[in-house]
Amino acid sequence: MELADEIIINAPKEQVYAALNDPEVLKQCIPGCEELIKHSDTELEAKVVLKVGPVKARFNGDVQLDTAGAPDAFSLTGQGNGGAAGHAKGGADVTLTADGPDTTILRYQAKADIGGKLAQLGSRLIQSTAKKLAAKFFKSFADVVNEDAIA
Repeated sequence: MELADEIIINAPKEQVYAALNDPEVLKQCIPGCEELIKHSDTELEAKVVLKVGPVKARFNGDVQLDTAGAPDAFSLTGQGNGGAAGHAKGGADVTLTADGPDTTILRYQAKADIGGKLAQLGSRLIQSTAKKLAAKFFKSFADVVNEDAIA
């Protein structure tokens, strides 16, 4: 499954990049996130509760960041285990482009593979849920960063 989109954030690129690396900001924005622990600048651990159709699961996962292209671009890869509900692994490439001094265009391309009970739900349900979760994350993220830019 692949997802791609872009969102305009009313903040300078450096501020957007800093927020994408702030565990407190990410925890606020990730749907169902119960815990987000930063082990290093490139390693995070998350606990997330998600409901996909009739299946509700608590996922424990690890995320690795590749910040070689920072602050213009970075990549992340991760995997999570939801016990009997199944597992997921995937990654995303994110690019940040300044659009004037106080506006940033964030673009992402993400891929995910799932297995277990979740995979049996059907690709249409999984795809629509993934799109909703991604949209919810980026909407929340933009709101938090916009508030910080105003403050």
